Amino acid sequence: MTTILPRSTACFGTTIPTAPIAPLAAVAGSDARVACASGRVRYANLDYAASAPALQTVVDEITAALPRYASVHRGAGQLSQETTAAYEDARRSVARFVGARDDDTVVFTRNTTDSINLLATCVPGDTVVLDVEHHANLLPWKRTGARIVECAQTVAATLTALDRELAARPAALLAITGASNVTGEVLPLPTLATIAHRHGARLFVDAAQLAPHRAVTIADHGIDYLAFSGHKLYAPFGAGVLVGRTDWLDGAEPYLAGGGASADVPREIADDDVDTRWHHGPARHEAGSPNVLGALAVAAACDALIEWGPERIRRHEQSLLARLDAGLGRLPGVRPLRIWSDSHDHVGIAAFTVDGWTPRAVAEHLSDGHGIGVRDGRFCAHPLLSRLGHPDGAVRVSLGLGSRSEDIDRLLTALAEL
Repeated sequence: MTTILPRSTACFGTTIPTAPIAPLAAVAGSDARVACASGRVRYANLDYAASAPALQTVVDEITAALPRYASVHRGAGQLSQETTAAYEDARRSVARFVGARDDDTVVFTRNTTDSINLLATCVPGDTVVLDVEHHANLLPWKRTGARIVECAQTVAATLTALDRELAARPAALLAITGASNVTGEVLPLPTLATIAHRHGARLFVDAAQLAPHRAVTIADHGIDYLAFSGHKLYAPFGAGVLVGRTDWLDGAEPYLAGGGASADVPREIADDDVDTRWHHGPARHEAGSPNVLGALAVAAACDALIEWGPERIRRHEQSLLARLDAGLGRLPGVRPLRIWSDSHDHVGIAAFTVDGWTPRAVAEHLSDGHGIGVRDGRFCAHPLLSRLGHPDGAVRVSLGLGSRSEDIDRLLTALAEL
């Protein structure tokens, strides 16, 4: 199934800005220059969805934290106490950013994939997922025997299919993406929460591509668990988060066995380890020395995005998207991808193919000829690309706080050459 946008409706927005659009925030490497056919040019980073550059405020936070860095939780020294306080404050910043409930747990992980694998060990029952998910929100659940629902051609029909599946057979969890990493299309999270809860299931949201672009409120949206990655959120320092209800997390075996997760280990350790006592709360699933600097980076990014404000971020992104979508729609042979024909909103991601060119050839032309960085391939969403009729992949453009209209215009000019 390939959904191709008609030329007259290629743009999700209603107003196409023609005035220059400046970056909304300073990011590291914004002035990096690369070699291409025309000489050395400023690198046009249109690959934010893979790994976003660090916000300058995040870089400054880590630079300031390094001289005071020490071990956490068990050190009596002054720097250990300071670092512990900063690490625990980082949890509060994350909780505030996602609008968590007062009794939710914030666990620091390596990334979204790590968070989902952790949660998969805690779910006391079946999980239902769509077949259009990123592998991170598909493969961990397949290991646990998840029930996979086939996506329909519309959002409305897809919601109906999920409702019917949960009604037909009980499940403990509905695991869903907040925004597609291929097309950027956004699903209605409050509606999904209502569907899940009506049938006694909980809702998990993979917010890796949603959190950098939109306000996500766990409590108000009815979300039970949510995960995202620092490297998508302008904090590429190797940390991610899992936020959600405490009972399943405390009721499961520790994700990793080791120091920090253990409250007491007896002198004589039985083969079945039944005498080891484990912590409750975040420590239960954070064995080993934590990535403190990564956690501080995520917190700094969360605080910065709160300060910028979700509406300001959205306006910037939508202006760039309108310019991009309209420009792609005017280029013959460029085929934008969509999953659902009735979706009306997407974050700063657009995927497309170019007639007569492989995705890799397009990406190489953009890089070698124009100093533009995009992503090509199947984006760790192989079933979705096959469903869309492109098993060999597509080209993906993704935007962020450091994006500017000049990047879009250079991309469109380069594509026109093809």
